[in-house]
Amino acid sequence: MARKKGRDISGWLVIDKPAGMTSTAVVNKVRWAFDAKKAGHAGTLDPAATGVLAVALGEATKTVPYITGALKCYRFTVRLGVATNTDDAEGEVIETSDLRPTDAEIEAALVAFRGDILQVPPQFSAVKVDGERAYALARSGEEMDLAARALWVESLEMIARADADTVLLEMVCGKGGYVRSIARDLGAALGCLGHVITLRREWSGPFECSDGVTLDKVEELARSEALDALLLPLEVGLTELTELKLTPEGVARLKNGNPGMVINAAGVEYGDEAWASYQGQPVAVGIYKSGELHPSRVFNL
Repeated sequence: MARKKGRDISGWLVIDKPAGMTSTAVVNKVRWAFDAKKAGHAGTLDPAATGVLAVALGEATKTVPYITGALKCYRFTVRLGVATNTDDAEGEVIETSDLRPTDAEIEAALVAFRGDILQVPPQFSAVKVDGERAYALARSGEEMDLAARALWVESLEMIARADADTVLLEMVCGKGGYVRSIARDLGAALGCLGHVITLRREWSGPFECSDGVTLDKVEELARSEALDALLLPLEVGLTELTELKLTPEGVARLKNGNPGMVINAAGVEYGDEAWASYQGQPVAVGIYKSGELHPSRVFNL
């Protein structure tokens, strides 16, 4: 089996994603610029969307689940009165309506989209249907009965109403949210139809737009120490977990996949997930039990 080419470099780079690129294309560009062996991202953005795309390199890819599971904030503009087959401006118009709701009617309708809700993914989405991606089936003209999925919506607010046809909304939600579904279902609830025309992710877990680097800057600094200096440490992806300190013996045991003794456990209860470090270096993520961390992910730094 051939070894992967590239450097063993680990950390996070927050990209301010431009419109017109897939999330995978952004990751590939970043991996090339760092000459990194391994890279991934923490949550797909549609090609037309912009904003925070957190790219993990090397061992930081092991912390991706803690970012994909964190809260995220989106600002998006809904075009009222028009439905498309993709639930965004990239698709074909399939229905129109002359009805335009008032601001008060929109505010009232938003209440039903807060808290624990169920939403059906767009027909053009990456969910799998009998082993195939929904968007592939949708492109071939097949209409699917997709199952509704649970979503936690922390908040959903109307930010501005530039005109009768558009409304700017901001949503903070958990894992697995489809903004396009929110726009579609809000339009349906209001009786006027709707789809997304602009979408920007403002923050994702600990990563914010102010941390973002443009792809132009990444290309300008490619394969340089200046680009390496922009990397955020691996442990930024673990901010939702409590940090524990290891004993020297605990480090050795964790490195071998065994439970390792920790020095401090303040604020951590039996069965809690936490991460452990030694002399400022992250060592592992795991479950805390009776003074030890039982590892689920060990970092090879």
